[in-house]
Amino acid sequence: MDSCRRTGLSGLLCSLSLLCVLLDIQLDGVLGATHVEIEHHLEMGRKLLAAGQLAEALSHYHSAVEGDSKNYLTYYKRAAVFLAMGKSKSALPDLTRAIQLKPDFLAARLQRGNILLKQGNTQEAREDFEAVLQRSPDHEEANEQLMRANELEELQEEANAAYHQGDYSTTVGVLERVVEISPWDPESRELRAECFIRMGDPQKAIQDLTPTTRLRNDNRAAFLKLSMLHYSLGQHRESLSHVRECLKLDQDDKECFSHYKQVKKLSRQLDSAEELIQDERYEEAIDKYESVMKAEPDVLFYTNLAKENICFCLVKIKLPAEAIDVCSEAHQRDPRNANVLRNRAEAFILNQEYEKAVEDYQEAREFDGDSNDIREGLERAHKLLKLSRKRDYYKILGVNRNANKQEIIKAYRKLAQQWHPDNFQSESEKKEAEKKFIDIASAKEVLIDPEMRQKFDAGEDPLDPENQQGGGGGGQQGWPFHFNPFDSGGSFHFKFQYN
Repeated sequence: MDSCRRTGLSGLLCSLSLLCVLLDIQLDGVLGATHVEIEHHLEMGRKLLAAGQLAEALSHYHSAVEGDSKNYLTYYKRAAVFLAMGKSKSALPDLTRAIQLKPDFLAARLQRGNILLKQGNTQEAREDFEAVLQRSPDHEEANEQLMRANELEELQEEANAAYHQGDYSTTVGVLERVVEISPWDPESRELRAECFIRMGDPQKAIQDLTPTTRLRNDNRAAFLKLSMLHYSLGQHRESLSHVRECLKLDQDDKECFSHYKQVKKLSRQLDSAEELIQDERYEEAIDKYESVMKAEPDVLFYTNLAKENICFCLVKIKLPAEAIDVCSEAHQRDPRNANVLRNRAEAFILNQEYEKAVEDYQEAREFDGDSNDIREGLERAHKLLKLSRKRDYYKILGVNRNANKQEIIKAYRKLAQQWHPDNFQSESEKKEAEKKFIDIASAKEVLIDPEMRQKFDAGEDPLDPENQQGGGGGGQQGWPFHFNPFDSGGSFHFKFQYN
């Protein structure tokens, strides 16, 4: 009350003033923390940080900062945890607050300068290094970092000048050093990504753009560009993932939403086509890939992919002529695609063009030498080519390799009637007819028997003496019955059973 009289305050005002002081003291006790508690949090934070338990250490430093917001060391130590967690952007405000509380705190100045330099902020980084050198002129690290800041500024100017001149290769070369000094600078990575795009290397552009999505708080532009780059490379799932990240930041972003609809539609079609192939519904898969080409005619990758898979499906449903046409077009579009060459080789086999099948498999092996399918396919094509120069049962009957049992029997009956030995008079004609008749009967026997036909399709003649442990029916190994009626001579007559 004496102080109130000295200051000339009325009794009521003086009482209110004293009440406020008392309330402040009480609130400090409730909201604040004791010195012992703060020291405990700092000590626990130090131990946990040393043990690598960063999240737990950060929790204790949060409590220390809340307990004493005027202690520059608590901010500095919390910044150290943020840096250990790779959260440099979170560390900056704490370092700045520590410097505000203690302007001559050189360790915080140096640490902040290092972060700013890595972020590509040369001007502010230089100010921090110069502030350290004003108080400690011989500070070795500050001197080195100041030189780096000056170098970085010169390199940034050089890179921008080269880019504006259209010299993208030089720009990329300069930016290599820029990114080395300032790895957390999104602008340098974005500029280098743009150069890679203009140089026709989207994959490297993706590598540069990917970290920029984390280096900026709202980098919708990077997510959209990444989505478009993945889309152009045919990576529709990755494209969809990135454009969704863009929409998470702003669901009303018109560019991202427009691209999202396009990618989503194509992704559904491609996923559906793949499922149809897995379910062996090849005709439906062909229709779906036709839809893909209509939905995205401007990106060559998707047309090439559709052609490749349509070729595969046509082989599976055994339409060799159509498959060869589509595969050949796919091969022209993508000459180094081993899958296309393998599929066309299978189409040639179906079409009984074994030499061409061997050629395609040999070329496919040049592009994918480790593929077991290609190696086995080439071996089978060689066997089939060798067989075709001896006896090709499909050619003997004049049927396609995908002929069913009814078609085989029908062809057999027609040829058996045509080449029956009783239809010929002279001895030479009769012997030629006998040979033809035996081949026709052998072909029918092999092709209507699933096991023997499978062996023949794999390049092995089940009636070849070299592939048998013994034989029946005398000297005519290929004769499918228990006897050869022609052994007794051309005058033998018999009733032929057309089964």
